[in-house]
Amino acid sequence: MKAYVYGANGAAVTDVDKPAPTGPQVLIRVRACGLNRADLGMTKGHAHGAAGGVGTVLGMEWAGEIEAVGDEAYGCKVGDRVMGSGAAAFGEYTLADHGRLFPIPDSISFEEAATLPVALTTMHNALIAVGKLRAGQSVLIQGASSGVGLMALQIAKLKGAKLVIGSSTDKSRRDRLAEFGADLAIDTSGAGWVDQVLAATGGAGVDLVIDQISGTIANQTLAATRVLGRIVNVGRLGGTHADFNFDLHAARRIDYVGVTFRSRSIEEIREIFRQVRGDIWPAVENRKLQLPIDRVFPFAEIDKAFAHMEANRHLGKIVVTL
Repeated sequence: MKAYVYGANGAAVTDVDKPAPTGPQVLIRVRACGLNRADLGMTKGHAHGAAGGVGTVLGMEWAGEIEAVGDEAYGCKVGDRVMGSGAAAFGEYTLADHGRLFPIPDSISFEEAATLPVALTTMHNALIAVGKLRAGQSVLIQGASSGVGLMALQIAKLKGAKLVIGSSTDKSRRDRLAEFGADLAIDTSGAGWVDQVLAATGGAGVDLVIDQISGTIANQTLAATRVLGRIVNVGRLGGTHADFNFDLHAARRIDYVGVTFRSRSIEEIREIFRQVRGDIWPAVENRKLQLPIDRVFPFAEIDKAFAHMEANRHLGKIVVTL
């Protein structure tokens, strides 16, 4: 089968063996894949958790049909239209754990479905399970113009947040955040954004920050968070190392929590999928939660899809079809 593999000379479409499901695995005939920032790093040889390096089939998000099931897989059957996340997504076939699947509603295409699994699971977990967002609270989504950021805005609004603030350093994208639920859009690259957040919250700061930036603005983020507020760190776009004001952190008594799928067990991931299904799935089915598709590329042009991502001028998801 054809797959997008990182090799000694970089990433390229090549022939690999078709996988076979065992135990709780299912075999997926992939129809569409969503691109994510972590994929871009892996095309350059960077590791993502335990994954990466020469010989790695790239990709982590897909939509397709079940072609075969392992003898310990349940809750799904051959022919089901499903979407999910996991390693080795960029190929004609991929393996997935039976608990890491969502059914594709009839009204949603494969291309649309391929945009959803990572964003739904990442941001429902960050906002609700870990961030403990409640109706009437205020939330700041940093890096809100990314695919997962746009989903976070929508979930926050769906769950009754009274004030949803989104950040983007790109004006054209920042100007569109209101379409996805932002009551206020800010630019964290310049001075004064903390004052904007404090003004919008009556001087208190937000109840919850979903921080995809971290790094160089960590101390400003602390200052924008209320006493007894919560910061959930889901990214490092601002860098992995920076100065941190421990005194301000202690004075504000902020819960600062890091989350990632890279170190989670399969049992933990299955539970996250169950929580999404049990809490917000009707909003997926009625298309209240959805992501814009910026551009669709055929699989043969996946290199162009990644070049488009690296140019960083898109809003929404980039999708490849097989």
